[in-house]
Amino acid sequence: MSLLEIKNLKKSFGDNVVLKDISLSVEKGEVLAIIGPSGSGKSTLLRCITDLETEDSGEIKFDGTFGLVFQNFNLFPHHSVMKNITNAPLRVQKRDKTEVFAHARDLLKKMGLEDKEDAYPCELSGGQQQRVSIARALAMNPDILFFDEPTSALDPELTGEILTVIKELAAEHMTMVIVTHEMAFARNVADTIIFMDGGVIVEEGSPDEVFSSDNPRMKEFLGKFYD
Repeated sequence: MSLLEIKNLKKSFGDNVVLKDISLSVEKGEVLAIIGPSGSGKSTLLRCITDLETEDSGEIKFDGTFGLVFQNFNLFPHHSVMKNITNAPLRVQKRDKTEVFAHARDLLKKMGLEDKEDAYPCELSGGQQQRVSIARALAMNPDILFFDEPTSALDPELTGEILTVIKELAAEHMTMVIVTHEMAFARNVADTIIFMDGGVIVEEGSPDEVFSSDNPRMKEFLGKFYD
């Protein structure tokens, strides 16, 4: 069953056509990785799906709730780790305080941050902040989790921390859509990979299909990562 279905999505900023005619679907439990050069429309696509941008035309069908993990963490600096995680479940979802705090502590333990609930973002490393932002997204019990280049603001060592967390979520069959520049990670964790360029989907398929594609643009793009 498709949890997310997009048909003929188009988006422009003035004369700049960013998404030309995007159609895709994501099944429950599937991990979709979206790769492609900068400016190909990957992040704009994610922003349209999550209502941060309004598409010009097309159809987005999504039955459920979603969480979004940003590139730059977007934690509230004046809130503790615990308040960052529990604020939305309490205020937006109106859930029971005892249940929300128990869930938050379970998530912090899962992220290896059980001793950081009273810390503030400025006291954490970039990798720790990103793990808090993942916990915050998961605290809303989303049906699908979106990642917009979750490691782009991190150095290689901290990148490994976050990729490990995402791999664990994939092993638990969390439905995810991940915009990433980490090619080896995309190949290892995704069920389906989409390669975007110039606002269109150039290639789509399993990791093996996409990475062995004979498409000249695909080969050129991958060549830059393997050189």
